[in-house]
Amino acid sequence: MRRVRVERPEEIAAAFAARLRRPLIRGDRRLFIIAADHPGRGALEVGGNAMAMADRHDLLQRLATALDRPGVDGVLGTPDIIEDLTLLGALEGKIAVGSMNRGGLRGASFEMDDRYTGYDVETIQRSGLDFAKLLLRINLADPGTASTLEQSARAVSAAARAGLPIMIEPFISEWIDGRVRNVLTPDAVITSIAIASALGSSSAYTWLKLPVVDDMERVVAATTLPTLLLGGDPEGKPEETYASWEKALGLPGVHGLVVGRTLLYPADDDVASVVDAAARLVHP
Repeated sequence: MRRVRVERPEEIAAAFAARLRRPLIRGDRRLFIIAADHPGRGALEVGGNAMAMADRHDLLQRLATALDRPGVDGVLGTPDIIEDLTLLGALEGKIAVGSMNRGGLRGASFEMDDRYTGYDVETIQRSGLDFAKLLLRINLADPGTASTLEQSARAVSAAARAGLPIMIEPFISEWIDGRVRNVLTPDAVITSIAIASALGSSSAYTWLKLPVVDDMERVVAATTLPTLLLGGDPEGKPEETYASWEKALGLPGVHGLVVGRTLLYPADDDVASVVDAAARLVHP
């Protein structure tokens, strides 16, 4: 792969063109996506290990293991990750989701001005990817949110014109002790849903990616848009996490899971087993 990047970079485009694609929705109308766009925002920490995701070979090995398991529908990543996996042949017959805004670097003074430094709609289409994704953190006390809202609305409009499904991951966020923290109360998530749903000139191709919080029945009732659940950072007992996912997956309009570090870096390092357990929740 390193040799291709040095000597024959044009093979990346050829690999995209030759990739076997599949319909976005089929069978049970559910999706299980592995998320791997965290490094692009400088977020490498997992479970207290500040550099857990720093080794690219190790990360790709974990992703390849996950993508090879039955019931895993695809992956979410920045261009470098998606290109590596395409060159490896790991995305044949899988859903490829392109991550768009990674400019709000973790811990930066400009974190709320989350600029679009990754994929754009044109490149996602040209590369034959299946889905777009954007992060929308809304901080009423930070003027950087205005720029993020405007650019996000443009991305949603462009995706709608192109007929490209686009996944919005919205949060109400606050500055606490110099760091951005997401507010995970039901009312905050519902408010973020209302703002995200109205972005752009059309919501016809908009999906939501939402955290699992208390009172999910009321949260999900706040939208008619198709919804995926995000796994978040690994914390608490795995059986409790899986139970909360399973309950939320049974709600109307919920169509699957998008989970990353929780499954890629489990405590026992057995990626295949934890991915299989999550896949059984999504595709019983």
